[in-house]
This record gives sequence, structure tokens and C-alpha cells, in this order.
Amino acid sequence: MSRTVVVTGASAGVGRATAREFARRGDRLGLVARGLTGLNAAADELRVLGAEALVVPADTADPAAVHAAAEHVENLLGPIDVWVNVAFTSVFAPFTEISPDEYRRVTEVSYLGYVNGTREALTRMVPRDRGTIVQVGSALGARSVPLQSAYCGAKHAVNGFTSSVRTELMHQGSRVRITVVQLPAVNTPQFSWNLSRLPRHPQPVPPIYQPEVAARAVVYAADHPRRKQYFVGASTVGTILANKVAAGLLDRYLARTGYDSQQTGERVQPQRPDNLWRPLDGEDDSAHDYGAHGVFDDRAHGCSAQTWPSRHAWLAWSAAALTAGGVALRARRKRRS
Repeated sequence: MSRTVVVTGASAGVGRATAREFARRGDRLGLVARGLTGLNAAADELRVLGAEALVVPADTADPAAVHAAAEHVENLLGPIDVWVNVAFTSVFAPFTEISPDEYRRVTEVSYLGYVNGTREALTRMVPRDRGTIVQVGSALGARSVPLQSAYCGAKHAVNGFTSSVRTELMHQGSRVRITVVQLPAVNTPQFSWNLSRLPRHPQPVPPIYQPEVAARAVVYAADHPRRKQYFVGASTVGTILANKVAAGLLDRYLARTGYDSQQTGERVQPQRPDNLWRPLDGEDDSAHDYGAHGVFDDRAHGCSAQTWPSRHAWLAWSAAALTAGGVALRARRKRRS
């Protein structure tokens, strides 16, 4: 039976790949993002797959815009069954090089955007006593890294917010579900269009996965939302567990390696275009469709061997213990060298 699904950040990256995955199942899609070029291209892809797709331009940082988007989707596609929060923006820079306005903007999109989306979903789902909300999170919501303080702070906030809402729904005896999918490094356009003050091109820290890996996990979580969170990639599980058992070692390890590991060898122009305040896939003549993939296709994995154990928690954490031990050992060796 087809469902009505809203995906924020659907114009590119994980959101774009997730919308395609739902479309293959025959679901109706409400596509929310700022950039019309990317949204229209995404909608065309979904229609080729035989799905009904509705383009809904909106800035998720604006609660009124998110409310209007939700109303528009329900008016044209029917009651919302699944809401997926993906939209975000970020700044690659040391904390002291990020202005207060920039920091606020990242927080408004990457954290409050999730709050706004969740509010609109619950406003509709709770009275019906059905529906699922999927928050697309990150391993960086449990283990922060340098040069991404605004993003890490937002992802930590999403986890705390979601846990609070989950317990409120449990208290009410509601059948509405909310879950989080924690992602590893993913090959998306964010590394080409997020604001960066780094001297070299930003990059995800390997292992890198293709957005389709994340998308499959999101759809699975929407189908099986009783778990409070899912982990994509062994690196995600290993990072989270290692932070629990060896946080101090990871601090020192990341202080020494976290700057270089998040940059390629390619120099970038100091004022390269970014999407913090306006979408790069907007409506002007210079806009183009960025698609789901970033520029690291040659280094990205199209599948994750950890996907199956992620759905079976006790196996995932057992495997992660070995990964965490290896991370801690490497950090210790780095410290001694």
C-alpha cells in the first residue's frame, strides 16, 4: 500500500537518494528544499520511476514555511504517513572563524529545521494515532570532530531532542514512532557547496559510503521504527563505541589528525560559492543540478556489510567492540609516536 512521504533536503545528497528509494516502492513524495533546480530534477527522476512527486520549495529553518509545506502536501497527496528530516547546512572552519550569524544559521537549519519538521508531522500524526518520523543523524552527533563545531552541535541537539519527544509519545501511549538513522561519512555535494574557510577542499573522513546506502537504511527505519536508532556503516558503530570507552584518546587523536583528514590536497578559492544563505541550485542562470552524489565516487562504497547487523543490535555492538578496540589502539600508537 502506497504512503505519503515528506523528505526535507530532497534536492540533493541523502535526501535525493532517499526520495528515489521511496519512489521505487510506489510511495507518493513531497519534496522539500530551497533549491528549485534540484527539486525539479529530483521530481523528474521520481516520475520516471512511476511515483507521484510534489515539489515544495521551503526553507526548513522557517516554521511558517514548513507549516505551509505540510499543508500543501496533505492537500494534494493526502495524509502524511512518513516524515524524513534530512535538510542541513554547515560551515567547515575552526570555531573562532565562524561568525555568530553563520553559527545561528547552521543551528536554525540543521537543528531547528528538524524541530520544525517534527512539529508539523506530529501535529498531523498524533490525532490520527499513526505515522513515522525518521531523523537522519550522524556519528558526529555522538563523537564530535574539529572544524565542524556547528554541525556537530546541531546533530548532538537532534539526538537529545528526539529522545525527549520519544518518551513523551510513550507516555501518551501513542502509536506514532520516531527513530534516528546515524550515518557515517557519505559522498554528497555538501563538501562542494557548504561554506568553507579551509585552505583545501573539504572531504569526508574514510570510509566513505554512497548516499544510496544511507537511503536504504532510512527506508528500512521507516518500515521498522520501533528501534530508537539505527547505525549505518561499521565506522559509525565503532566511532560511537570508541567514544564511550576511550574518549580522551580520541580527543588527542583527532586533535592531531582531524584537520588534514578532512581536507584533500586540492587548494580552493577563498571565496568559493556556498549555500549557507541561498541555494546554489536556485533559479538563476548559474544554477545547476548537483544530484545525490558528491565528487568522491571513486572512493565511496556502494554497500555496507554492517547494514544487516545494524538491524540486529546485539550483533552490531559485538562487532563494534572489535572496531573500537582498533581505533583506541591506533590512537594510543599515534600518541607514542
